[in-house]
Amino acid sequence: PYQPTVGQAGKDVIWVPTPDALVTRMLQSAKTTQDDLVYDLGAGDGRIAIAAAKEFGARATGIEYDPKMAEFARENVRNAGVADKVTIITGDIFVEDFSKATVVTMYLLPELNLRLRPRILAMKPGTRVVSHQFNMGEWDPDEAFKVDYRDAYLWIVPANLAGTWALKETRGPVEATLAITQQFQRIGGTATVAGTTPQPLGALAAG
Repeated sequence: PYQPTVGQAGKDVIWVPTPDALVTRMLQSAKTTQDDLVYDLGAGDGRIAIAAAKEFGARATGIEYDPKMAEFARENVRNAGVADKVTIITGDIFVEDFSKATVVTMYLLPELNLRLRPRILAMKPGTRVVSHQFNMGEWDPDEAFKVDYRDAYLWIVPANLAGTWALKETRGPVEATLAITQQFQRIGGTATVAGTTPQPLGALAAG
């Protein structure tokens, strides 16, 4: 029977499994529940998808490029008794659709994270994204943590608020214009009440 080897080559990365304690901590950081749909990008042996179902009651889908590894993960899913909650897809993470996920997990490489970043930022606001080891460049994490000296990061996909917004007070004639700039979850800009000088909004977070 097929047995993967730590360090074996894959399409874009070598396979090194995430330790179980870190898997649990990553899913806890994302506040995973039975109401979530977890997508693991680069599923490997399926352990993150399995843990999402077995420990947190979530539905989970793993995307794995290597057909042999994908079948190995499916066997692990069956052995774990969570085949009703977990699906392993043989596919490419840059091709498969994971837009319906509420939680995304990954252990890739910095350049792969950056390639995925535009798709992740286009996901529904509030989607939680957790990465083992590697960050998202200048997109600062909402949380960073360690388990046994291994780094991990959490991001929450922000709402897109950039643009010009017109406001009107329902109980009176006061009108204002907000000119909002945004970089990831950080927003700034100016507020202008009719007939006054624009005032800076300061640094805020886009929830």
